[in-house]
Amino acid sequence: MPFINGIELCRRFDMEVVEPVLTDTYPYLSYSSALMGPGSEVLGYDTEMSTDHDWGPRVYLFLNEQDIGYSDQIQGSLHARAPERFYGFPVDVRMSVITTVPKFIEGCLAINRDEPIEPVDWLTFPSQSLLEITRGAVYRDDHRLLYNLRNQFDYYPQDVWLYLMASSWQRIGQEEHLMLRSGFIGDELGSAIIASRLVRDIINLCFLMERQYAPYPKWFGTAFKHFKCSDQLMPYLWIAQTATTWREREHAFNDAYKHLSKMHNGLKVTEKIPNDVSYFYDRPFKVMNGEGVARLIANQIVDADMKLLAETRLIGNIDQITDNTDFRKINGWTDGEGQYARTALKKLILPKKMEDH
Repeated sequence: MPFINGIELCRRFDMEVVEPVLTDTYPYLSYSSALMGPGSEVLGYDTEMSTDHDWGPRVYLFLNEQDIGYSDQIQGSLHARAPERFYGFPVDVRMSVITTVPKFIEGCLAINRDEPIEPVDWLTFPSQSLLEITRGAVYRDDHRLLYNLRNQFDYYPQDVWLYLMASSWQRIGQEEHLMLRSGFIGDELGSAIIASRLVRDIINLCFLMERQYAPYPKWFGTAFKHFKCSDQLMPYLWIAQTATTWREREHAFNDAYKHLSKMHNGLKVTEKIPNDVSYFYDRPFKVMNGEGVARLIANQIVDADMKLLAETRLIGNIDQITDNTDFRKINGWTDGEGQYARTALKKLILPKKMEDH
């Protein structure tokens, strides 16, 4: 059977199967339908290999809260009328989700939609979860429920964005010289490990500079390839990643840092930074001084809580704190554990004096 990408397949499924069922059986219901949530097809990266599990014709149906009681009936109607195969692909109606916008948001981010979102809340949202809200496709949107939702989470607020960029530069500044120092004493393996960490931090910074949410690791490099900066940076980062000597890594990173400087200056969020690297104290290797750039960015933060946080600890968000997959999924933990875990994470991020503030 010819492959159809998931966004298009689900659009056809919605138009040819779901909408006729709802129009014929529940014409009085208003709703929204979309392909959102987890899955490579939501990001647009699915291929024929993706079809072997958790892939197929499906939609998210969003009902008004007063209508959610129709869920079982709608599921039954879809089961009765949906074909066994759709454009050659097997149909499992159970893959379609019937929910409400507040319930969907609670499952993705462990927040109550009726409560205001504070800037620090954004630090507890994994970027992959934000992609699951803002990517994919909307097929129908009565009362603009999904439009308003996706607009709300389109990207980080300005001061959160500045804080995350400052935290990324801080991470680079903390380890750029360690890669060189370990190589200088003959530890090429240790140097290479730190180089890999720096490559990831630089790419994460590029996501922030280009105002894009970063996907989970499988599609991290794929998404980066589509960036404006990737053509210039990719050769340097690949050399840094594959080099066998620390001097090769140093030269590659220095070329990358020069381009990052130009990108930063193009954002015009701080005074201009030098477009070149400099020696790390009296040692025979050069660095970018990422911590200095971090401080310049942090000084531009206006929001009182974020400013206080930046002055106290530039540790970033959940993605910058850990790469543990299960921990990054804390917002999706069931039975109320997600909200409890997210509250605990906020307390970890917030210094005690901010709580008093």
